[in-house]
Amino acid sequence: MTGSAPNPAGDADAVAWGELLAGSYREIGERAMRDLPIYNDALEVEAVGFRRFNGTIVGIMVTPWFMNVMMPASAAGESSGATLRIRFPAGDIEFTLSEVGQMGRIASCSLFSPMSEFADMAAARATAEAALAELMLPADSEEAVRRREPATSQIDRRNFLRGGLTERRG
Repeated sequence: MTGSAPNPAGDADAVAWGELLAGSYREIGERAMRDLPIYNDALEVEAVGFRRFNGTIVGIMVTPWFMNVMMPASAAGESSGATLRIRFPAGDIEFTLSEVGQMGRIASCSLFSPMSEFADMAAARATAEAALAELMLPADSEEAVRRREPATSQIDRRNFLRGGLTERRG
């Protein structure tokens, strides 16, 4: 985490908050989502990577119908559906406020919905972990700059000389 010392007790609280939120979504899934066409039966509800960040909690919620970056929200006076921008190491991210059962007000940023492109929970979890790692990577870090550069391959001289890299016109 940028600018903060490890806090095992705080991270334990963050994990617990993520698990409580996952419990709320499990209940929503059973009650209201399971029979909808956007529900991917290969997936389950899981809180991924919940941790302390800049005085609050952040993590990714994976469900059979969405994957969102989530955090508690305490924006007084803001109604559900309002948006707010939160600064992360990777940059500013826009979140939408909503209420989730007994959890109260949360802020969420959609990554995927529906979840039909995920074949299994391992793929969804790996994607969530990678997305959270990217979110915490400073935008100007050497690693982030390297990841943004387009992949280049060396030109094979033989193919170039044989015209293998030119457009075929028919």
